Amino acid sequence: MKQDLPVPTGIDLEMIGPTSECSLQFLQGMLNRMTVSYYKYGPIAEGYPGRVDAIGSLQLRLERYAETGNTEFLIDAANFAMIEFMHPRHEDAHFEATDSADSPGRLTNTGRVVKSEKNNRLMMVSDRARLDRNDLGSDQHGTSN
Repeated sequence: MKQDLPVPTGIDLEMIGPTSECSLQFLQGMLNRMTVSYYKYGPIAEGYPGRVDAIGSLQLRLERYAETGNTEFLIDAANFAMIEFMHPRHEDAHFEATDSADSPGRLTNTGRVVKSEKNNRLMMVSDRARLDRNDLGSDQHGTSN
């Protein structure tokens, strides 16, 4: 019996903003790994969500990235997020576009959660916080207490 192989497909993506805000290398890496996975493991619909936990697998990749710094694990994590999007395990999975009021926010390097501040303001706050912390350990002449 002859197996029908997938037909190569060109994907056209459109970005209105500057290309500095997206990594084509990252997106191509996602596509490359999904292609290899198709031939290695078979169609994702056969594994997800019934046999494989995409979110658990995503979390394992983030842990490995934290341990090793290997950015390939970030590409893998993104693929698992995409798989969960396509074949959700979550019983209430849905897509609802939200604005910043419903966002959990972003975590700054100082551990503060911010919702809508601009990146340049975050840097100023971060720098000021670092300077304030440094000032706590020295007197007015810059020597340690």
